[in-house]
Amino acid sequence: MTMKNQFKTAILLAVLTALLLWIGSLFGRNGIIFAAIFVGLMNIGSYWFSHKIVLWMYRAKEAKQSDYPKLYNVVKEVSKLSGLPMPKVYVIPTNSPNAFATGRNPNHAVVAATEGIMKILNEEELKAVIAHEFGHVRNRDILISTVAGTIAGIISYIGMMARWSAIFGGSRDDDRGGNMISLLILGIITPLVATLIQLAISRSREYLADETGAKTVKNGNALADALEKIEKNVDINPMRFGTTATAHLFISNPFRNVSFLSLFMTHPPTKERAKRLRAMKF
Repeated sequence: MTMKNQFKTAILLAVLTALLLWIGSLFGRNGIIFAAIFVGLMNIGSYWFSHKIVLWMYRAKEAKQSDYPKLYNVVKEVSKLSGLPMPKVYVIPTNSPNAFATGRNPNHAVVAATEGIMKILNEEELKAVIAHEFGHVRNRDILISTVAGTIAGIISYIGMMARWSAIFGGSRDDDRGGNMISLLILGIITPLVATLIQLAISRSREYLADETGAKTVKNGNALADALEKIEKNVDINPMRFGTTATAHLFISNPFRNVSFLSLFMTHPPTKERAKRLRAMKF
């Protein structure tokens, strides 16, 4: 299963890259270079500093061991089990149950959990959730999501330029039909495809983190139970602050999921995740 998810991620990234190269052949090298530099700089900044922005956005405070001994000790235990450095531990002041990991590499990792998740999960379930977050750190998912985001961002930026070109009459009368079709593809269809691929990569990495976390604690049932509890409680008590743009960071979408199409979901269906976890053998 691990190799399957890794292979799927590689294929999706390759398709994204091919899509970008194809656009380059249509739009021109200068436009691609400009977009690549602009979006690339934004994503490099995000890769290095996003953890500070996200922690601020969710009002997270560093957890003292004396104030949160259960959480701190669980993170410390999972750190030893996974063989990864002890990350900084943060707590998010909300009753909405969730957790996420961030940081550019294992030596600069951060694990954050909400106050709500500590109330509804028992110790084994909480350990499994933290192991899932360590799975993201081990699998370098922050880097992978940054690469995917950079490519998708360039494509979306070019799509925006194509839409503006269409609005302000970028086509001539003699070839209006052909140009309008090209602008339609560049401006609407291609960015949509790029977004769908980026979301597919996100879902693939969630499956992989589930598997990595369950193997770390040798307990798939605990993580499956935790995911089901989290989803049920998020429906009742969704996150009241933050933004849906960061939903992919969490172990489960912290906002009410309004999408009825799995293609537009940041996370795989909880039912399918739980089914896979309960089928794992250790």
